[in-house]
Amino acid sequence: MIIVAPTSPKDPEASALLRASHALMQSLFPPEDNFFLDIEELCTDDIRFFTARIDGHIVGTGALALKEGYGEVKSMFVDESARGKGVADAILRQIEDEARALDLPLLRLETGNVLYAAHRLYERHGYAVRGPFGDYPAAPSSIFMEKTL
Repeated sequence: MIIVAPTSPKDPEASALLRASHALMQSLFPPEDNFFLDIEELCTDDIRFFTARIDGHIVGTGALALKEGYGEVKSMFVDESARGKGVADAILRQIEDEARALDLPLLRLETGNVLYAAHRLYERHGYAVRGPFGDYPAAPSSIFMEKTL
C-alpha cells in the first residue's frame, strides 16, 4: 500500500531522495536549465510538500507551490526501486487534491525534455503542453504543461 502524506523536506529519507533527484537533474541538464527547489526552499509557507511511503519507507516526493492564481507541481521524484508501482500517480493525485481544496483553478509545471516517464505521467493525468510561465525562460531542455482543475 502507498501512503501519501505531508512531510518535512528535512526528514532524512525525504532529504536523501531530494538530493538524488537534484543530482540526476544536474547530470541531465545544464545549470541554467535546472529549476528545482532546494530543501530550504521547500520549507516555506507557500509550499505543500508530500512524500509517499511503502512499508514505512519514503519512496517518493512531490510538492505544490502556491502561486498567484495557480499551483505549480514541483519536486516530483520516485526512488528507482519503487518505480512502476503507482507512487508518482499517488503523489500527483494528492497534489491535485490539495490544490482543489485550496480552490486553485489550475496546475502548471516545468519538466525536462528527456524525462519521458514524467511526460507520460502528466499526460495520463490530463496535463497539456503550454508555453513558459512565471519566471521560467524558454529553455530548450524544458517542457511546460498545465491542467485545469
